[in-house]
Amino acid sequence: MCGIVGYVGSQQARDVVVEGLRRLEYRGYDSAGVALVADGRIAHDKRAGKLANLEKALDERALPAATTGIGHTRWATHGAPNDPNAHPHLGRHGRVALVHNGIIENFAALRAELEASGHELRSETDTEVAAHLLELEVERTGDLTTAMQVVCCRLEGAFTLVAVDSRDPDGVVAARRNSPLVVGIGQGENFLGSDVAAFIGHTREAMELDQDQVVTITADGVSVSGFDGAPAEGRRYHVDWDLTAAEKDGHDWFMRKEIFEQPRAVADSLLGRRTPEGLLQLDEMRLSDGDLRDIDKIIIIAAGTSFYAGMVAKYAIEHWTRIPVEVELASEFRYRDPILTRSTLVVAISQSGETADTLQAIRHARVQRSKVLAICNSNGSTIPRESDGVIYTHAGPEIGVASTKGYLTQLVACYLLALYLAQVKGTRFGDEIGQVIDQLEQMPDHIASVLAQSEEVYALAREHVETRSVLFLGRHAGYPVALEGALKLKEIAYLHAEGFAAGELKHGPIALIEEGLPVLCIVPPQGRDFLHDKMVSGIQEVRARGARTICLAEEGDESITPYADALVRLPQVPVLLQPLVAVVPLQLFACELATLLGHDV
Repeated sequence: MCGIVGYVGSQQARDVVVEGLRRLEYRGYDSAGVALVADGRIAHDKRAGKLANLEKALDERALPAATTGIGHTRWATHGAPNDPNAHPHLGRHGRVALVHNGIIENFAALRAELEASGHELRSETDTEVAAHLLELEVERTGDLTTAMQVVCCRLEGAFTLVAVDSRDPDGVVAARRNSPLVVGIGQGENFLGSDVAAFIGHTREAMELDQDQVVTITADGVSVSGFDGAPAEGRRYHVDWDLTAAEKDGHDWFMRKEIFEQPRAVADSLLGRRTPEGLLQLDEMRLSDGDLRDIDKIIIIAAGTSFYAGMVAKYAIEHWTRIPVEVELASEFRYRDPILTRSTLVVAISQSGETADTLQAIRHARVQRSKVLAICNSNGSTIPRESDGVIYTHAGPEIGVASTKGYLTQLVACYLLALYLAQVKGTRFGDEIGQVIDQLEQMPDHIASVLAQSEEVYALAREHVETRSVLFLGRHAGYPVALEGALKLKEIAYLHAEGFAAGELKHGPIALIEEGLPVLCIVPPQGRDFLHDKMVSGIQEVRARGARTICLAEEGDESITPYADALVRLPQVPVLLQPLVAVVPLQLFACELATLLGHDV
């Protein structure tokens, strides 16, 4: 979650670094800090809380002018979110400053070693251990790049490290292992960031790094090496979005802006997916038809919102291809001794392409010789690079912490994968597949029609500003939508929220129902009468116990009206595709309620 920025050039480093940190605020953080190389020393400041706290301190106690600097926004792991634990951390003598994303798993042993040799560490972090080790090596070798290579070989875990040396005002050195880091290539200046958003206001030329590599940037160049010191190459690429795509465009929150970008994002995800002959094509697949025909089991691995996209994918893949599908939390996958074979396809869903648990899961799958396919939004990120194939979602930059358009475009990618497998395996006729693609291509208009009702959803949020608990109910593909709606509310409004399969109410959750409790119900389309009628039964159960039912039901479904205290109308779409429209009001509801409660969305 941490944001990292590094800069060397001719501009004032403080301004470039703070600007970059501001563009990385979406990653979530609880403290911020900067370090500059000036006049043969490290000048630094760091503060708990929002970036504004750091900016206020920098205005009150200006740091000296400098053209080399690093910055960090921290998400606490080791140690409380306070000033001493904030980054950057300095070495024993203050020669080296370092910022860090990730977790150093063997830090306790390394800390004990340092303390035994007389080092006094001032924080509770694993990061300060790395700073002390790095300074020791710099003092021994005189070279920050060499020192970084040596130290990284001693560290265990996942980390990005970025450091400066007070005696070298012309360079910044960084390293990565299982944690995001990208280089920005400028004219007479170069950048480092945990995301291209850190430097997109200055350059759209970037370089990606492989695992276990060290990069040194100066104003005039970039050099890459392995942890073993061997020269290496980074891969240059052009970022296909610009600064305006990361601005709020008049909205109060990035999340709200991105909710309203969803019609365009879904349309972009569908561009170029059909050949002139009408066949479905996935240009980035890289897995042959023969590979896919051999697949007899699919395991989807993901975390958070992506996991709920995977749950929808299970319904679609099994229905259209008859291939059995398991959906696994990435953080649990390796620890249950999963059964993987050469005929297993592992599908990894990750918006960033850098999700640590998902990355480790696909590495485990590859060791077992299973095929791996990534569904991802970030071109050139680690998970797609380490997979056998990838479906990019083309959502554009998602700045909001709570995923919205990322989720919808993941759903589109999952549908496309299911249809592509059906095409390759011959489990659906070409005209059947074409009909579903036609329906998908109508989805941007359907999503726009839901967004046109935003004021009605906002009014519902205003009615429930005093509530402290919300339940969500769904059936079939609506069940993952209920889970996603509850997650959004928890994530940004800090309210208790739970999603349930409606049929499970009688097995315990119904005890939570009390007078006036809002229950949002995702009602299946009427065409699936057995699902629809079962859902109506669940709605009646909660109403009988005093709940206030807010029903999301398709246009023309009047049978639900007697059981709904409030109604949000959805376009008429097939049940498997309904998540694309049903989740949108839940996003709007969460965003507005969080805003009304005064939270930083």
